[in-house]
Amino acid sequence: MNKNILHILPGKEKSIGEETILQPLPHKDFRFASPFIVIHHLPPREYGTDSPPERIHPHPHRGFAPVTFLFNGEGYHKDSLGNSGTLKEGEVQWMFAGKGLLHSEGPSKDFLKRGGKYEFVQLWINVPAKEKMGEPYYQTAKVEEMPSVEGEGVELKIASGSFDSLNGPIRSFTPITSVFGKLNKEVRKEFKTTEGYRTLLYLLDGKLKINGEQVLEARHLAVCSKDGDSIVIEALTDSKILYLSGEPIDEPVAAKGNIVMNTAEEIAQAEKDYADGKFGVLEE
Repeated sequence: MNKNILHILPGKEKSIGEETILQPLPHKDFRFASPFIVIHHLPPREYGTDSPPERIHPHPHRGFAPVTFLFNGEGYHKDSLGNSGTLKEGEVQWMFAGKGLLHSEGPSKDFLKRGGKYEFVQLWINVPAKEKMGEPYYQTAKVEEMPSVEGEGVELKIASGSFDSLNGPIRSFTPITSVFGKLNKEVRKEFKTTEGYRTLLYLLDGKLKINGEQVLEARHLAVCSKDGDSIVIEALTDSKILYLSGEPIDEPVAAKGNIVMNTAEEIAQAEKDYADGKFGVLEE
């Protein structure tokens, strides 16, 4: 049985540091889609050669996993624990913030020197309460490590979970399937999921029809019902998608700034820990 479409949410402009991104989730009509807390999309941005430095300055994270899908360009990140690295075009990075760190990210120096197109989607994925104060860590899925679903007019990569009998390399605390890529015009494909799971479809570019009825325009998010075990996607134009499905975490959510915990008291403690320097130090 197909899942019903409960909401179609537009990506609203939001300023983060020097960047203006689109945020379809949370939305005034639908706050959270557990375990998915936030979706940010930086639409394609062209950089000329020898562009000046541009970064999201050091900021604290605690209690969740920011996950970045880099569709175009090259990004560089570093944190207060001494971790740093470069994310290449087509790669996916899972950063578990755990008990807390300071983080900074943006286009890499090499990318800014040569110029080009830069585009990403970043998710905030919640984790169970018992895991929130764990040690931070990173996972990166390189292009060659992610299994592909390919056919006539279909070009998809599986970053996590199981899809079409293939398994993505990213591991999460709770079951999460993430699939991204392209569908050519007139392609029709069924996306199987699990009864009771929250399923989302974000359209970066193009135009789709879902379940033969609901049209999804570019830069909009479709939020599906938990009942049902599939959605059917028909590409009305060449389209670029991010498909997500995950087991809901049935726990209270308290989110403020860049912190996702379970109670207001835990948020207050995180803010105090940050003010007291317990998240470490990170130079620009």
